[in-house]
Amino acid sequence: MPAAAQYSAKDIKVLEGLEPVRKRPGMYIGSTDGRGLHELAKEIIDNSVDEAIAGYAKNVYVYLHEDDSLSVHDDGRGIPADMHPSGVSALEVAMTKLHAGGKFEETAYQASGGLHGVGASAVNALSTHMRVESRRDGKTYYQEYKIGTPLFPVKITTEKDHNDSLSAKYAPNLKTGTSTKFYPDPAIFKTTTTFSFKTLVDKIRERAYLVKSLTFHIFEEKTGKELHFYFEGGIKSLVTHLNKNKKALHEPIYVSGSATINDITIGVEVAMQYNDSFSETVPTFANVINTYDGGTHLTGFRMALNKSLKDYAIKNQLIKNENEAFTAEDLREGLTAVIFIKMPANDIQFESQTKAKLNNSEAQSAVYQVVKDGLDEFLEEHPTEAKRVTEKVLLAARARLAARAAKDAVIRKGALDGASLPGKLADCQSKEAEECEIFIVEGDSAGGSAKQGRDRKFQAIFPLRGKILNTERARLDKIIAFEELKNLLIALGTGISETFDAGKLRYHRIVLMNDADVDGEHITTLALTFFYRHLPELIENGHLYVAMPPLYKISASKTTKYAYSDEEKDKTIKELKELYPSIKNVDIQRYKGLGEMNPEQLWDTTMNPQTRMLKKIYLEEAQAVDEVFSTLMGDEVMPRKKFIQSHAQLANLDI
Repeated sequence: MPAAAQYSAKDIKVLEGLEPVRKRPGMYIGSTDGRGLHELAKEIIDNSVDEAIAGYAKNVYVYLHEDDSLSVHDDGRGIPADMHPSGVSALEVAMTKLHAGGKFEETAYQASGGLHGVGASAVNALSTHMRVESRRDGKTYYQEYKIGTPLFPVKITTEKDHNDSLSAKYAPNLKTGTSTKFYPDPAIFKTTTTFSFKTLVDKIRERAYLVKSLTFHIFEEKTGKELHFYFEGGIKSLVTHLNKNKKALHEPIYVSGSATINDITIGVEVAMQYNDSFSETVPTFANVINTYDGGTHLTGFRMALNKSLKDYAIKNQLIKNENEAFTAEDLREGLTAVIFIKMPANDIQFESQTKAKLNNSEAQSAVYQVVKDGLDEFLEEHPTEAKRVTEKVLLAARARLAARAAKDAVIRKGALDGASLPGKLADCQSKEAEECEIFIVEGDSAGGSAKQGRDRKFQAIFPLRGKILNTERARLDKIIAFEELKNLLIALGTGISETFDAGKLRYHRIVLMNDADVDGEHITTLALTFFYRHLPELIENGHLYVAMPPLYKISASKTTKYAYSDEEKDKTIKELKELYPSIKNVDIQRYKGLGEMNPEQLWDTTMNPQTRMLKKIYLEEAQAVDEVFSTLMGDEVMPRKKFIQSHAQLANLDI
């Protein structure tokens, strides 16, 4: 019998303690790249936020230390340190045992972002070193860990060692609460162990909007930067922030309340405001967790919005019946809303440990009840705002009906479905979408080099002619009428709008490959706008990339290397001079465009899967992305001017 067929009890491996986390870290934090790294920070920060939601913490301090460690401090109750029935301190149990924590009992946390009790213990398992301090009962309890293993039993700091404690250094004025400092393990996070100040600021700002009573303080030791966040208006302030570069049509509408469904009490807060754009921005949150993929709370909101506005329109004779005039698509046009629910931690159900989508059916019913009642009342009491909202939706409906004939002409009659592949597409030989990739390249010169340098088996080339249509404010009929975009859609095979079918995608890697100059960046931005606004599923499913062509070719003697940044150029020059000390000059060529490379160079630097650099596009920071697209590609001039002036120092312009 083959060895592989001899499957017995000894082949069943039992992972003890925190070993499962290190064995399969992606199951607990999503990935082991930069996103997974920041998931560690989020887990610890959210423990402090949970204390604020429970009504016990008013401040959270976050420090990015120079040695790549991160510490979080709050003025909550502190983790209990008394003996647990298991025989060790409750503090040790919380930090070293999976599926352990106060969030399983409603008496400790009515609402929290914690799930499965793996947050702090998972961070501990993926850190080379961690120290936790709990300030309660007038004492400071502490314990240290190495890769999740306690180095000693829980101790109480004495006067002698108190000055070296986290509490003394970073939280001297906090009498109660928890302090945690950890060092991400480079053996797990091989891409980077350095936290991004900007990324953490974005996450912290988001939580500051959600929890009105909480003040955040974040510090970066390396640069001396510090920021403080406190928003009295809560999610109303967040809606205003999201719409700051758009023309709002009315003041934000805010409704809140609670509903008990199946013996589960769920708190609901919703703020919404229409603007004059065509796009929808609706971030959703469950116990401060940003549910990027929405879920049942989003469904409940949309049902309530649809019902309330249709009832109001019928009552005021704006439409005759529910089936007339506007659809769910019309309701979304120009809508910015924030949905925030709070429910008991032991009842909340997410689709996965990464918590991207809420699954509770109770949340749908609760949000529907609260929003329907609150919105009905608002529309009756504020006729001016009600008129503006319904006029916006009815305008979207009329525009949709007016564009239907044109859209049907190009979609329904087969302009995309069944159309032959465009002649400009240099297709690949393979028909297996999983192994195929398409490079979208601007210009005949670069397109020619790409066609010659590619691997024809799995790489297709689609050359663009000039700059494509700005689709930020373009309706579907105009997009399909634009020849370059129409041909691109045919090449991709997915269709668009209601005809979209992700299963028909012909290439699982879509690579935007443009020159490393201002025009190239503009073309890339136009393409990203198109995908983000009209084919977001391709980004969500991980199919969109941006190629990173080198900026420099550096040669010395018989050695040639490529550099992708000025820092890498300087480092490479230094290395070559050390390698060839007798050479006085190193030859440096600055690439202005892809067309300057011959096919072999383009393959080696930008297209070869073994040596190239690709930047994968994610939708997780959708709010920030939406804001940037609206600023740069929208109609409002002043926000764009301000953005350019503020970020001019970051531009890399070649004179």
